[in-house]
Amino acid sequence: MEESGKNVLFWMKAIVYYKYGGPEVLTLVDVPKPIPKDNEVLIKVEATTVTSGDVRLRASDFPPLVWLPARFIFGLFRPRKRVLGHEFSGVVEGIGNFVTRFKKGDKVFGTTTMLRSGAHAEYISVPEKWKQGVIAKKPKNMTFTESACLPIGGMTALFLLERAGIKKGQNLLVYGASGSVGSFAIQLGKHFEAKVTGVCSAVNLNMVKSLGAHSTLDYTKEDFRELEPVFDVFLDAVGKVSKKEAKKVLRRTGKFVSVKMITQEKGSHLKIVKQLAEQGELKPFIDKVYSFQDIPNAHEYVDTGRKRGNVVVQVGTKS
Repeated sequence: MEESGKNVLFWMKAIVYYKYGGPEVLTLVDVPKPIPKDNEVLIKVEATTVTSGDVRLRASDFPPLVWLPARFIFGLFRPRKRVLGHEFSGVVEGIGNFVTRFKKGDKVFGTTTMLRSGAHAEYISVPEKWKQGVIAKKPKNMTFTESACLPIGGMTALFLLERAGIKKGQNLLVYGASGSVGSFAIQLGKHFEAKVTGVCSAVNLNMVKSLGAHSTLDYTKEDFRELEPVFDVFLDAVGKVSKKEAKKVLRRTGKFVSVKMITQEKGSHLKIVKQLAEQGELKPFIDKVYSFQDIPNAHEYVDTGRKRGNVVVQVGTKS
């Protein structure tokens, strides 16, 4: 982001941050438009999201035990990845010489995990295939706005449920059921024919029921720890529950999984998420949609902790 401007053919708009802090550190600037390498796909971004991961990176808000290791990865004194945006949908504008899976005009969605730049920009260039992230053609029945919400929350929920070995007929408890991961976990639990209980605040009970939860619990009035130990899987979708606490409501052979665990993005998982979306079994709950210029306001809203489902940013002109 510190290009001098020499030898730059084209420019684009991006939301950049040069230091850690609140939403005010985010700035709309002109930066060089990326040129795809031989193995890369150039994408005109139509939509992206602001996730809890985005605001955590912006603020460098990591738990004490992982704060220093996280700073070494993402930038000790200032951020290395200065354009946030972990997921996207858009249109392929160009491809590198070695790209075989995509062509110009393809409508795609995916992630920017561990890349140098994110999707809070008019264009991004991503590898056709890389170890940490994924890209695929977007669901045919979904808009760019809807497709941009699917990768991170959908794949995280699927990864955790598979890790827990979810099975038909099991009892699944989703803590933090109204967030992005939680809302997808409820729908995936229904897909796997589990009996789902969603834990959230009173204002979100109807939302969680509409997503497919068999029962709900208002955590402001009831303590989940006082429930009977009848659950086979406990999925903590917000990273606020310990394994010890979860064991109180799990069967002896029950499994605890949490977003605090290390997850892995897989092309096979994105394929499943896409298929379920096209079959109507998986649909993102969209809380708010912001314009590209309003990304700082979107961060401010996500910072409140009241986000329901997904917060989308409309970058391009296509919905």
